[in-house]
Amino acid sequence: MPPKGTRPTSERVREALFSSLESMMDLDGAKVLDLYAGSGALGFEALSRGAGHATFVESDKRAADVLKGNAKELGFANTTIANRTAEAYVTAEGEKFDVVFADPPYAVTDDELAKVLHGLRHRLAPDAVLVVERASRSSEPAWPEEVEPLRAKRYGDTAVYWGQVRADG
Repeated sequence: MPPKGTRPTSERVREALFSSLESMMDLDGAKVLDLYAGSGALGFEALSRGAGHATFVESDKRAADVLKGNAKELGFANTTIANRTAEAYVTAEGEKFDVVFADPPYAVTDDELAKVLHGLRHRLAPDAVLVVERASRSSEPAWPEEVEPLRAKRYGDTAVYWGQVRADG
């Protein structure tokens, strides 16, 4: 069980999110980044739908330890768990990702999220898809200029935003 304060994506939202995502792209073999991973529900769901590798970024040590245990228990060897902040992770050099999930705690401000999204620029594969989950009362994310906003959908008090790296980006 993840630590108190972890807010997993509801099953209804997760199903709708993946239905939309799979209509946009083929997850087979995709490299997935799950920022603010918490329980890891989004990254594990992507793996169960054919993603080739998932990297989970979680700043809370207890939650990161739970993620490691869950990956092992679920039989996913194709995972990396990074116990650090999303901001520190995205600004470091490293691999590029085909899909990025960002489901920050409600306490993360729009400005903090914008910093993380802009820090991702060098970590995005061509045509990468970004999925941001926020409280429905939050404003739309400030996407980097290379990312084209595609759609937004509200599910009760949750809003999900999709963006994709522009073909010319």
